[in-house]
Amino acid sequence: MGRAIMIQGTGSNVGKSLIVAGLARAARRRGLSVAPFKPQNMSNNAAVTLDGGEIGRAQALQARAAGIAPLVDMNPVLLKPESETGAQVVVQGKRLTTARARDYAALKPRLLPRVLESFHRLAAAHDLLIVEGAGSPAEVNLRAGDIANMGFARAAGVPVVLIGDIDRGGVIAQLVGSHAVLNADDACLIRGFAVNKFRGDSSLFADGMAFIAARTGWAPLGIVPHFAEAWRLPAEDAAEIVSRPGGPVKIAVPRLNRIANFDDLDPLSAEPDVSVEMIAPGRPLPGDADLVLIPGSKSTIADLAAFRAEGWDIDLKAHVRRGGRVLGICGGYQMLGRSIADPEGIEGAPGSVEGLGLLDVETVMRPEKRLGLVRGRLRDGGAIDGYEIHIGETAGPDHAARAWIEIDGRPEGAASADGRVRGCYLHGLFSDDAFRAAFLTELGGRASGASYEAGVETALDALAAHLERHFDIDRLLALAEPV
Repeated sequence: MGRAIMIQGTGSNVGKSLIVAGLARAARRRGLSVAPFKPQNMSNNAAVTLDGGEIGRAQALQARAAGIAPLVDMNPVLLKPESETGAQVVVQGKRLTTARARDYAALKPRLLPRVLESFHRLAAAHDLLIVEGAGSPAEVNLRAGDIANMGFARAAGVPVVLIGDIDRGGVIAQLVGSHAVLNADDACLIRGFAVNKFRGDSSLFADGMAFIAARTGWAPLGIVPHFAEAWRLPAEDAAEIVSRPGGPVKIAVPRLNRIANFDDLDPLSAEPDVSVEMIAPGRPLPGDADLVLIPGSKSTIADLAAFRAEGWDIDLKAHVRRGGRVLGICGGYQMLGRSIADPEGIEGAPGSVEGLGLLDVETVMRPEKRLGLVRGRLRDGGAIDGYEIHIGETAGPDHAARAWIEIDGRPEGAASADGRVRGCYLHGLFSDDAFRAAFLTELGGRASGASYEAGVETALDALAAHLERHFDIDRLLALAEPV
């Protein structure tokens, strides 16, 4: 029988995912068999698992930190927002339905048994489960039917450590206020707290830690300074995507409203010779970009309409006339074609829209999702690993004549006649060091020669060491209880 501890936060983006990853690596280094678990996640940055499903990208990184393959049980409920009020509901790796927020609230009680099933299956296989909450337990208006925070903790009998974020200010109020609004049974499940993202002399906050401990009765587990290397690890939340200044090769990335699987950008951001510039709505695509990279999208047709509303379609065609290069990945690939048809209304109202017309291909949305880890082969190079996670089939002359990848004997991707505009469905291309080096050479740059994957491992080790110095991991492990 394994033990478990749950890391919850006083709000979103307080650093829970990173702390769980660091704790998982630290526990692994202590000889424990450890696995991450997040009952419910909301993200369009999904990872494909070894058992053929999809989970949040953060849980895949946490599994890597633990030294194990990602599995669907690590994130049994994944919500993928498709609009301001609705999301695709993925349960144990497979799409269940699409639900509006109010409808999802009614659905949650049916999902808790599936969540507990996944939790206990993992607990039976490992010494320790480190569970990550979502949002904040202080959102008492969402407590009824909760499966993400205290509702799960109560159902599974898991003790909780609460993390506050001092970087956004008011951390004493965050933690003491959470204690004040929780009902007594929920508050009793919280055994400790920590303060994250501290900058400066942490000894100056000693009185603050004592005040929080006195008001709550929770054990203080540490003041964790800001981890400067966090940007080297794949992010899950689109809010964390930032421009990364670097060298002379400039890659412009329009920030789509429903941007998905944006970890494709991480290996490029890590290159010293590359500047990745995220273009927010209201700004034109820069005229001096070497490459415009259109990333994946959870709602391709809606994001294409927004792309046009920003005038980016005009900017993109000017970029191509100047001899600039364009790469579209997944939803971005679909946008580059002549048309996108959605006859069954998978993304919205049934219909068809005109694409950007830079590739002579057409896309038809289909309800079946292509999902899996793949090994492909570049038509002009060697093998390449990646993953597919998309709906839609894309075909046309630029695909038939100039597909530039082959997967299991089938052609993949498309290119313009001059090769300056390309698209494909394969995510993870730039994690391949050889492909990234060749691609940057085409752009007139030079790759560093460093291994991206080795860099991720180094950053995870550094994160674990960071927590060993600033977080009372021994006490945390003592707080974990059998489940």
